[in-house]
Amino acid sequence: MNGILLLRGEEVRELLEGREGEVLNAVESAYRTHGTGDSDLPHSTFLRFPHDPGARIICLPAFLGGGRRVAGMKWIASFPRNLDAGMERASATLVLNDADTGRPLAFMEASLISAKRTAASAALGAVHLHAGLDHARVGIVGCGPISLEIVRYLRAALPGIEQLVVFDLSTERAENFRAVVAREVGMDDVRIASSADEVLSATSLTAFGTTASTPHVHSLPASPDPRTILHISLRDLSPQIILAADNVVDDVDHVARANTSIHLAEQVAGNRGFVRCTLADVLDGRAPARAGNVTIFSPFGLGVLDLAVAQRVYEAAAAQGIGGVLDDFFPAPWDAPREALAGAR
Repeated sequence: MNGILLLRGEEVRELLEGREGEVLNAVESAYRTHGTGDSDLPHSTFLRFPHDPGARIICLPAFLGGGRRVAGMKWIASFPRNLDAGMERASATLVLNDADTGRPLAFMEASLISAKRTAASAALGAVHLHAGLDHARVGIVGCGPISLEIVRYLRAALPGIEQLVVFDLSTERAENFRAVVAREVGMDDVRIASSADEVLSATSLTAFGTTASTPHVHSLPASPDPRTILHISLRDLSPQIILAADNVVDDVDHVARANTSIHLAEQVAGNRGFVRCTLADVLDGRAPARAGNVTIFSPFGLGVLDLAVAQRVYEAAAAQGIGGVLDDFFPAPWDAPREALAGAR
């Protein structure tokens, strides 16, 4: 395609609609490729705001090799106070670059890509770490758009799910979540719990999708059954819970920073030995799926996953003629005759 493809949020939504299987495959392939070292993934950069400590914008640059060489960057903002103004907490853009020339191929809305790759990551964790265990009833802590996508992708990956047990600090949000899950995912059996502890007591597969900045769960209810926690929001569990569990992550260097529960546990332990392996190690058979009664999957959220999904979106948009095209974006060569530049204008 000549020019830069521009994709709005609703166009991205249309291109991803009903493609959960494709997204799951893209995310799994990206994990495997990253696990072999055929990627480049600098640490995410956090832009903070002194007047609004809860707000941040994160920059995630990445290169993904394998059979689909691509580079790019996601620029994603999280402003929790937006919710009070009736706006979405998160907004994001993504630029996709040709890995051979460095030139941008596409510029697209990326909050949906980010949510769906996050949900696909959670679903892959559930499929491989909770295999053979009870998943008829699933727990959800935090009732927002990320958790909605987690439910969507868990249902796609584990069709045996029958009931959700959900909790949010806002009862109104929990009620709205129940209604949206019924409408968007087709699940009517959604029970609203009164606490995160109640969710954990009722389920052996639980996903955390909150905006918590510090741990608020300091112990787990006793259970004779194996438990899997998809710790997607990363800062809900105390270091003591982490240190007592079987821990699987997406990338040790990335997740052990920015005051995640894994990072706090490292500060307590003085090392990272409590992290057993990465999900890629499990996918490729280098490590067993479980090594304890409580397995916690803590994915930091890797930029290579955004690229993998964004590339599929780009290819589908180009094939279907969806989106706008920005032509003549680049300047003429520096040594071009001035009359040629005038003619180009």
